[in-house]
Amino acid sequence: MSLRHALLGLLSERPASGYDLLKRFETSLANVWPATQSQMYTELSKLADAGMISVSAEGPRGRKEYTLTDEGLAELRHWLTGTRPQRNTRSDVLLRVFFLGVLTPEQARGYLTELMEMSEQEYEGLRQLEASIDWGDDPLSAHGRIALEYGLRFNAMRREWAQWAAGQIGRAASG
Repeated sequence: MSLRHALLGLLSERPASGYDLLKRFETSLANVWPATQSQMYTELSKLADAGMISVSAEGPRGRKEYTLTDEGLAELRHWLTGTRPQRNTRSDVLLRVFFLGVLTPEQARGYLTELMEMSEQEYEGLRQLEASIDWGDDPLSAHGRIALEYGLRFNAMRREWAQWAAGQIGRAASG
C-alpha cells in the first residue's frame, strides 16, 4: 500500500481539501498507515501532476479542494483488484522474541508483559476511537468499521499470545 492509494481511496468518497484529508486520515487510516502532513501534501501534488486528482475549488489562504479524476479512480480500482497485497515481512516484535534467550527469564517475561500492556492500550485506544466516530451508512464508514474490527481482534490476539508466551519462558530451556 502507499499513501497514494490511501488518498485516492479517501477522495473516492467525496472531494476534500488537504486539511480535511489530514483530519479524515487521523480518524480512519492513521492506525493502518501513518503519514505526516508534509507527506500528504507532497503526495497530493504528485497525484495532481499525474492527473489522478484535480483541484475542484480554491479558497482563502491557498486552500484547495481536490476531486478524484477518472484516471485516479481507475488507478485505485487497479490497485484493489490487479495487485496483490504485500506481505508485511518485518516484525520488530517477533524479531525480539527470537532473541529473548539472551535475557534472564524475568527480563524476557517483562518484555512479554510490556507487549501485553501495549496490546491492551492499543485495543482500548481503538475502542475509544470507535466510540468517538459518528459512523454513517456510507461505504467508507462500513469498511472502516471492518478495518477497525481487525485492529481490535489483532490486539486481543497479540495480548493473549504474549500471555501464553510468557508462560512458556523457562520451559524452552528445560524441556
